[in-house]
Amino acid sequence: MNSLASQMCPCGSGLRTVRCCGLNTAALPPADSVRHLVPLVERAMQAHKQGATETAERLCLDVLEMAPDRPGALSVLFEIRRAQGNHTAAEALLRRVVAFDPNNFPATNELALMMMGKGNLGEAEVHARNAIRIAPQNPQAHNLMGMIMTEAQRPRIGEYHYRQVLELSGVRDPILIANLAWNLKNQGRMEEARTLYEESIAAAPEIKQTLMGWARLEEADRAFDAANEKLDKMDSLWPDDAGVMMTRSVVLGRQKRNDEALAMLDAVAAKSPDGKLGANELLERGRLLDRMGRYDEAFADFLEGKRIARELSGHVYLEDAATGLANRLRNFFSAGRLRTLPRASVRTDVPQPIFVLGFPRSGTTLVEQTLTAHPRIDAGDELPLINDITNIMPRMLNSPMAYPEALAELWMGDQREGLDNLRDWYLQKVEQMGILTPDSAWFTDKMPLNETHLGLISLMFPEAPLIHVIRHPLDIMVSAISNHFTHGFFCASALETAARHYVTVMDLVQHYRAEMALRYVPIRYEEMVDDQESTVRAMLDFVGEPFDEKCLAFHENRRYARTASYAQVTEKLYDRSRFRYRHYRKQLEPVIPILQPVIERLGYTVD
Repeated sequence: MNSLASQMCPCGSGLRTVRCCGLNTAALPPADSVRHLVPLVERAMQAHKQGATETAERLCLDVLEMAPDRPGALSVLFEIRRAQGNHTAAEALLRRVVAFDPNNFPATNELALMMMGKGNLGEAEVHARNAIRIAPQNPQAHNLMGMIMTEAQRPRIGEYHYRQVLELSGVRDPILIANLAWNLKNQGRMEEARTLYEESIAAAPEIKQTLMGWARLEEADRAFDAANEKLDKMDSLWPDDAGVMMTRSVVLGRQKRNDEALAMLDAVAAKSPDGKLGANELLERGRLLDRMGRYDEAFADFLEGKRIARELSGHVYLEDAATGLANRLRNFFSAGRLRTLPRASVRTDVPQPIFVLGFPRSGTTLVEQTLTAHPRIDAGDELPLINDITNIMPRMLNSPMAYPEALAELWMGDQREGLDNLRDWYLQKVEQMGILTPDSAWFTDKMPLNETHLGLISLMFPEAPLIHVIRHPLDIMVSAISNHFTHGFFCASALETAARHYVTVMDLVQHYRAEMALRYVPIRYEEMVDDQESTVRAMLDFVGEPFDEKCLAFHENRRYARTASYAQVTEKLYDRSRFRYRHYRKQLEPVIPILQPVIERLGYTVD
């Protein structure tokens, strides 16, 4: 046997690489030839059930050496490796269980849960959907789908699946009720959520996550006394709990009690085994220090928080994927090609989208909160629908190619109405989400970095207003390094990668504007701060709606903005974030050369 064939798999499964992660599935033995291994698999299962782990492990390894596709042996070995804390091997084994036994509900559900735990919500959704296909009447499958959809900022879908659990199980489980309450909170349905939290606490008064969720609801709804009341109760049940202290710090920060909030985070650090804060706590402390004018300390916390987050999550900027997509979009959306492509017709029977475009933390939430104070404009928030369309487009257009090349099908006689179908899919999903109100004419779509797909958006909605929020690029970098977000291929995992992705996207926007006609207007964050009324009037005039004074009091808009900016947009317009980068001029030196061309193109300077 050569050395390559004898190498043990680095995942730690205990199998050789050629029988594990390096398996050639085309070379698997026929099922009939390994039928004699069935009793060994059954013995392994029995041994594992009886606690004879070593025997079960040996039997599984023997079986999988001869037949690497036996789901039973893979499942037992997965259970053993998971119990041993070998998560890499456990994941590799579980993936093969699902691959070789796609109708295995427990394994499929477990893989969805595993991916959710890792923060990989896209793959988690794929497996959760399959679990429901396998067992549509299983409450566990719907519960997991509810959790994933809520976490993925698609709470209306999550609500449906949570309510399916209630219907299928016939039991009002207090944890499920609390999960549904959190879902409703994310939809801004605060009173309904409170009622459910009351029910959950009445049934199970000492579940930490339920009380924490209720406290966070009250904080989000600006009911700080109620939030502190819940936290006081938690303090009595779980003294010096780090999670409670962290939430208390957030509430104190919202109340401008910065010194007390900072002291609370120092107490969190003192209670930790190594005397240090985690990634989220460091970013929260950095933001407090920023508000207190302690800028060097703040930036140090931002950088360390990002470093820890990268280390724990494994998320780094997927630059090859980002630049590859940008290049393909640039090549496809050329003036010559666009002249021959059709456009979708405009629906007049339903409210239409207003696309609020911009890099995360550029001021898009402020603009959306302003626009949706108008009685004829509903808030859609961060709708994932354009990105969803880029994924389903090949199937809908019956194309063998991926997006954007799949749009070439529009030249075919049987796909001339393809864009109308994509448009209607989008509008149908908006209706299902419960966004629209009876008197509205518009709704906002504020998904960050939708400007990446300006070409597609303008083909589907040729008359939709495109409002692009522009802000000094260095201010955006400060916000990007001080907050967690995963938009943009994980670009915000580090300062330099956030800058490179920003340039990639802004260059792409420049390309779209040069190659095609767009109903596009740039709105500068700084101008909105300097002359709010003129900027608001200009936006509404661009949309085609009359000015409404309520738009100037956006902070009185009681909707809950499901973004990191939810707290800022509950305050009156302030200017402390305008040219905030000047406090961090030295720390931003590494990215100024990267951003300089765009800074100059937008008419900004570096002071």
